[in-house]
Amino acid sequence: MLIIPAIDIIDNSVVRLTEGRYDEVKKYNSTPVEQAVKFDKLGFEWLHVIDLIASRDGTINTINIITEIKAKTELKLEFGGGIRSFNDVNELIEAGVDRVIIGSMSVKDKSDFEKAASEFGPDKIVVASDVLNEFIQIKGWTENSGVSISDHIEYCRALGLDTFLVTDIKKDGLLMGPSKELYKNLLNDYPSIKLIASGGVSKMMDLQELRGLNCYAAVVGKAIYENKIDMKELSEFAG
Repeated sequence: MLIIPAIDIIDNSVVRLTEGRYDEVKKYNSTPVEQAVKFDKLGFEWLHVIDLIASRDGTINTINIITEIKAKTELKLEFGGGIRSFNDVNELIEAGVDRVIIGSMSVKDKSDFEKAASEFGPDKIVVASDVLNEFIQIKGWTENSGVSISDHIEYCRALGLDTFLVTDIKKDGLLMGPSKELYKNLLNDYPSIKLIASGGVSKMMDLQELRGLNCYAAVVGKAIYENKIDMKELSEFAG
């Protein structure tokens, strides 16, 4: 199972939200680039980067940060936030992003989403499946799409996509453990998907349990910044 450390960005600062609420922002000391360099030196392979303002407002303002991280590290990047069109996907891939995380566009603009799926394929696209009470949330978790997680996975699989970043919003940022039951059920129903678990990880045992569920990867964010999980131990587990 891959371990993917996370960097959430607001105004060039590393931050974390609680339950996706923009009025519950906590800033940390490192800049995104400084934090990425730390992860790179510890030997992580992938980095999860989210532009939170773009997620909410739809305009990506962090291309310069992406290019600097790519220039200063060997990390592979998966990036999400503000991706509303095929052109956004293309721009990010040209900037060096290895996997583009697409959320709202997969619901709101299926024409561009389907074009991106056809053009770039499953190796370049991660489908963000942000779940609240089993329904997909969009626009930085501020709007209920009315689409169930199961219907969303079925639709995306029909396009040839197989990698799903599944976040239980009720768990995110609370350090109360991941949504293991949700992941177990999804993997029972769709054993061939690559499920990236996100939200709630607070200790190494959580990661061991996610590995036992055959999750493809797990994103770890707040537990790192709040020193709940040691980064060196985490990198060794990832190795």
